[in-house]
Amino acid sequence: MRFVANISNDIIANIENSDASVETALQEVSSGQKVNVPSDDPAAAAELIQLQAESSNNDQYTANTETVLSQAQDADSVLTQVVSLLNKAITLGTEGASLSYDSVDRVSIATQITGILTSVVSLANTTYDGASLFSGGSSGAAFTADSTSSTGYSYIGGDSINSVQVGTSLSVQSNIPGDTLFTQSGSSVLGALSDLSTALTTDGGSDSAAIGSATAEVSTALNYVSSQHQVYGNTITQLQSQETYLSSDTVTITSEADSLVGIDTATAAENLTQAETANNAVLSASAKVLQNTLLTYLPN
Repeated sequence: MRFVANISNDIIANIENSDASVETALQEVSSGQKVNVPSDDPAAAAELIQLQAESSNNDQYTANTETVLSQAQDADSVLTQVVSLLNKAITLGTEGASLSYDSVDRVSIATQITGILTSVVSLANTTYDGASLFSGGSSGAAFTADSTSSTGYSYIGGDSINSVQVGTSLSVQSNIPGDTLFTQSGSSVLGALSDLSTALTTDGGSDSAAIGSATAEVSTALNYVSSQHQVYGNTITQLQSQETYLSSDTVTITSEADSLVGIDTATAAENLTQAETANNAVLSASAKVLQNTLLTYLPN
């Protein structure tokens, strides 16, 4: 009977292996993957883990890119409006310096310049997601009214310049502090507008040369802001390019993962059919072998 026991063990092992093949094929059909556990293909499983890590990094970089891009686009829009206002101020200053304008006209122009100054400060305090775009990392506003300041306003933000990682080896600057943009020494937007307003009202605006000089200050401030505006423009272009790259890379990673562990429906179904056919054959053959083996040892 020992011989029968050995044969039985072999048959049971064959049946278990055949059942395991059917189970694997069923998992392939249900999951759409040919690697469901690391033991199915250790090398493929290890490579899949690496691809999943890359995909996770891409998701984070994409989220960072979208956030910084949105902030940069808002800042770009603000500076576009500031540039427009400064161009208007230059036009008004040029008119005010003309000898054909009298003191009443110049007071009216000064009022418009003051309005432009107020609008620029309001734009400088623009918020994104509850925080000021130009406060340099500070949680509050960038500028506040200040009667002791020559411009009527003071910068109360911080000086932090932040960088955000949007790729494995790529980081971008995400902000420019408000004092750098609007009160930079020698190119102060607020200072130039304030000086122009003052020149238009001092002594009835009779000093055309002073008005012309103040208008030139506004032009200098405009050129400076335009150069800073371009920084945001370049950042936007870079981020849009990175966004396109990350999207493409994510598709590539997904494709590689699918190729590595995925299985198409037709192949999975064929594998299942073959496994079930083989399993039925093993069961049938095993039944016959066991029956014949037992009959051999039965008494006549």
